[in-house]
Amino acid sequence: MNEKDLKFTATHEWAANNGDTETIGISDHAQKELGDIVFIELPEVGKIVKKTESFGTIESTKAASQIYAPLSGKVIEVNTALTAQPELVNKEPYGKGWLIKIKVSAKDEIAPLLDFTQYSQSLH
Repeated sequence: MNEKDLKFTATHEWAANNGDTETIGISDHAQKELGDIVFIELPEVGKIVKKTESFGTIESTKAASQIYAPLSGKVIEVNTALTAQPELVNKEPYGKGWLIKIKVSAKDEIAPLLDFTQYSQSLH
């Protein structure tokens, strides 16, 4: 995925639109700040996530951090490859390092998200 096609939160999560579903992950900036990722705890398929609420934990050699939902919806897929290879988030945060896919329940939550330029400017 091209980062310029993604929407971001101030808490460093991203969302990629795929019709009525969104793929969610953490930004390249966030994975660099975290350092080497060693463990990720994600919700089960079927769980309802709510915008701005934590849906998982990501642990690195430096710290453990909460992961916040950029949008509300129902988890329809979890990236199970991260169980064995959490470092995929470091290697490909916008590709194979995605976290979950959700069926969005409130499309009006998408508009307030930041585009790549706005997100990049918020980092300075």
